[in-house]
Amino acid sequence: MPLNISQRVDILKSLGRPTIRDYIPLLFTEFTELHGDRYFADDPAIIGGIAFFNGSPITIISQVRARDIEGLVKINYSMPHPEGYRKALRLAKQAEKFRRPLICFIDTPGAYCGVGAEERGQGEAIARNLQEFMMLKIPIMSIVLGEGGSGGALAIGVCDELAMLENALYSVISPKGFASILWKDGAREREAAGLMKITAEDLQAFGICDHIVAEPEGGAASDIALTASNIAAWLTGALGRLSAGDFDELPEKRYQKFRKMGVIKE
Repeated sequence: MPLNISQRVDILKSLGRPTIRDYIPLLFTEFTELHGDRYFADDPAIIGGIAFFNGSPITIISQVRARDIEGLVKINYSMPHPEGYRKALRLAKQAEKFRRPLICFIDTPGAYCGVGAEERGQGEAIARNLQEFMMLKIPIMSIVLGEGGSGGALAIGVCDELAMLENALYSVISPKGFASILWKDGAREREAAGLMKITAEDLQAFGICDHIVAEPEGGAASDIALTASNIAAWLTGALGRLSAGDFDELPEKRYQKFRKMGVIKE
């Protein structure tokens, strides 16, 4: 039985929800993490590197979640700084240079909006990623593991195929941010989530989500291996579809994909 929106919000906020650190050893082999943006610093809220998937080299970029408070503090509660997005772009460009497919894992409530992040160009870093990812001549696959909030998620969400885990949410603003702006009460985030149409089913109907990856009953935490197997099945199919054509044609196809998104009512 599908979970309601409040149950999904609770699952995504649970510290037991699997993170990219859980999925990497189940999905990939020989993962080598690469660090730094070559401008300012290394942002632990975004990890990336090179690995093998089904025996072929790929590049991974992912936002990071943690399973305890100490880990959450280290990764700034999964809210990346601009250096995180610049690291992501550096790795994406490296992937294009060596013709490696790019797999992005989205899992953030949003980009960090602190003074330091703004001083170092948070908005510019996100905007540049949107522009540059659109033009990459390699297959790009993105999957929303949990929360996909605001521009912080969109910065690694420009792709050829987008999947979402069954209980994931993907939105232009986090439900808490929506509630804080509309009602001046962040505690009403579950009510806001119900109004925003941000579930995997909603976004598939809007033409934004291409595939919904099933989770076991009770959520991904109840059987991480099964969830990883379902992700791997989607990745295998997506890679097969995207690698069959001419990589030089991918930017135009990606552009047309985004032009067709959404539902307009007057």
